[in-house]
This record gives sequence, structure tokens and C-alpha cells, in this order.
Amino acid sequence: MLERLISALITGSIRLLTGAQARWIGCAPTTAQRVYFANHSSHVDFVLLWSVLPPALRRRTRPVAAKDYWARGAMRRFLIHRVFRGLVIERTGFHRDDNPLAIMLAALDSGDSLILFPEGTRGRGGDIQPFKAGLFHLAEACPDVELIPAFIDNAYRVMPKGAALPVPLLCSVAFGKPVRPGDGESKPEFLERSRHALLELETA
Repeated sequence: MLERLISALITGSIRLLTGAQARWIGCAPTTAQRVYFANHSSHVDFVLLWSVLPPALRRRTRPVAAKDYWARGAMRRFLIHRVFRGLVIERTGFHRDDNPLAIMLAALDSGDSLILFPEGTRGRGGDIQPFKAGLFHLAEACPDVELIPAFIDNAYRVMPKGAALPVPLLCSVAFGKPVRPGDGESKPEFLERSRHALLELETA
């Protein structure tokens, strides 16, 4: 009950702060299992994306978050584990027991959807950085799960890297067409094509 109350407060606050709206350009909201992959430039990114999903989808969608940030402090740990039901992963130096891919695959096997930031770290709101390999491995391992590009607009101005407090500014999330690896397509080719699918939503 407490977790649901906090969830409602957070989603309401982020909408009030950013006027966040979903723009379903290449797909429609559906209960189909998905991996939403998005650009990353702010601490509010996954909260913003999570908040614009319809409630029924939000309850089944788990953000993939960096352990080095979210494991610091009892409040952050409570929020990521109990409120957002996030998957907390190591970005570097991981071992077999905490392999990020295995953690994400286990969540998909249980029927959940994911929010993923394939750049691996926050940028500064300019060009989207090259993607890490995780998105490709998820696509190979789970061909029936839709991979949906989701471009988050303006979040880097709300709370840019290094900022302590958010600034009220209008934001939106544009959801594009599903992408999947093509026959014979290499990992670098797929990752670059997925990155461009995300970039195209910036001006859609």
C-alpha cells in the first residue's frame, strides 16, 4: 500500500513538473511484452518514461538501473526495489552471479517488460552515444519480445548530469516502431540501426 501511494505521488509530481505526455507514433500502448529502449541524459529519464505508460503497463514494466547510483542510501534502495521494481545491475566489473544480461532475461522470462538505456550512461542531451551490446543479446534471446524505441525529449534540461534539483520544463516521450534483428544482420549493424530508429523520433 505504501509503495502504491509513493508511486502515485511520484508519477503525479513528474507530470506536474514536466507536463509529460506519451506520443505513440509507431506503435500503440498494449499489454504485449516489450523492451522500451531510450536515450539517457538525466536522472529523471526512466521515471518520466515509466510515468507516461498507462497504469496497467506501468505495473508490468521494470526499469534497468545502475547499481552504483541506486544502491547508495536506504531511500534510493527503497525506491528502486519496492516502488519501481527495478533491476539493479553492475555497469562494470560484474561476475557470473550478477551478469546484467542474465538478470534482464530472468525478468523477461517472468513476463515483465523492461525500460533499458542502451547507451549505458547518461549523455549531455546532444547526440545519442553508441549502444552497448545488451540490446542485441536481448533481441537474440527473446525474439518474441518487442523492442520499442522511446525518445525522451527535453529531460536533460529538467535535471542534467551534475544537477541536484529538477527544473520545471515541458517533456514528452515518443514511441516508435518495433525493431528486430534482420536476417544475417551483424551486432554492430543492428545496434546502429536501433540507434537511428531512436534518433528519428527526435524530429517525428
